[in-house]
Amino acid sequence: MTAMIESEVQAQDWLRQTLGTDDATMARLDRLVELLVAENERQNLIARGTIPMVWQRHIVDSAQLLTVPRETLPDGAWLDLGTGAGFPGLVIAALQPQRPVTLVDSRRLRTEWLARAAAELGLSQVNVVLSRVEDLPNQTYAVLSARAFAPLDKLLAISSRFSTPETMWLLPKGAKAAQEVAILPETWRHVFHVEQSLTDRAAGVIAGRLLGGHPPKPARQSGAASQRGSRR
Repeated sequence: MTAMIESEVQAQDWLRQTLGTDDATMARLDRLVELLVAENERQNLIARGTIPMVWQRHIVDSAQLLTVPRETLPDGAWLDLGTGAGFPGLVIAALQPQRPVTLVDSRRLRTEWLARAAAELGLSQVNVVLSRVEDLPNQTYAVLSARAFAPLDKLLAISSRFSTPETMWLLPKGAKAAQEVAILPETWRHVFHVEQSLTDRAAGVIAGRLLGGHPPKPARQSGAASQRGSRR
């Protein structure tokens, strides 16, 4: 059974012990938390109820993506779609300052804050883009992430053009992670698997690579079509 991270102390210990995060990087993450909490007074970046557990619910929830793949995570540029408050992309950039990271969000206030935060943290490799996913230019990436941004079938339909057969997809989800994989066509179902989240017993992380073919058409949705906010 996966050992859960259930406190702020455990979260920071996990970063040091599992990822080998050094003091300078921990200080950078601590500064990110300060910037996040301060900006949350101006715009709703994260749920106020998660502030006392921000290291667990947001920092480690993002950082765990570096340990999820069953194979070596590819080097190269990382694309984070619907990044919101910068999760997971800004945390990944802080942990891996050598990796180019593109943060995409369609809300101007969010992207303006992300650009300021990246500059404050000295993360010159971060590119913040104000755009809808559908309007982004075609470009492929080594890693693609999206935290509770859209149902898997819809995400594949609008985002597969950013992917090659080598691109690793890492998608933090809520309780319906396995269900989202299960409803994919059989030819696509086998390329993804679900790992237990370290920070939420009810959540999972979908991981996999697109090994060819065309993405499935999204299923017709009743009610809200998107999961945005379910893991924020």
